[in-house]
Amino acid sequence: MQTTTLSFANMHIHGELFANIFRARKQSFIDLKKWPLPQADGMEFDQYDTPMSRWVAIHENGQVLAGVRLTPTTARCGVYSYMIRDAQEDLLGGTIPQNLLDEKAPVDETTWEASRLFVDHSIPSSKRRRVQMSLIAEMSNSGRELGASRLLCLVKSTWPRWLTPRGVDAQAMGPVIWIDDDYFQCVSINLAPKMH
Repeated sequence: MQTTTLSFANMHIHGELFANIFRARKQSFIDLKKWPLPQADGMEFDQYDTPMSRWVAIHENGQVLAGVRLTPTTARCGVYSYMIRDAQEDLLGGTIPQNLLDEKAPVDETTWEASRLFVDHSIPSSKRRRVQMSLIAEMSNSGRELGASRLLCLVKSTWPRWLTPRGVDAQAMGPVIWIDDDYFQCVSINLAPKMH
């Protein structure tokens, strides 16, 4: 099992891996969850997949097992910034409720958003924990390398069951909200204690 953080600057080094992340996202979010998201050529994407973002992939033999996108909260592309902030400012047409945070969405160089987090549904439970641990570790390491002291995420409301036992310092940042097919909550993951 390998971990790779991709960017527009290094994607040419990794062959099909960059496209495979978007294919795995399509399978996870469009095929399985039936979310109405943009897609082309078997890949899911949105307005936040820009050169400002990074993509963490956990992969094995060409198959993407898990992934997440990291976007700086200082990002700007046209009218868009990052998903959580744009939802709060009602730029997403109500697909994500505006009241997802208890406070104003941060715009800060040391805060990055982690979005489009997924783990391949076909991974057997015996391997799933190891894949999740690898994803959390690489997401945290990449965030720190990018200068982040915290990550802001919109995750399933069951997050305490899988983040807390894995030693992740996470705090709720908003109410539990219903989106499409499940309950979600904004969470802040503190990376600062592990920074050198």
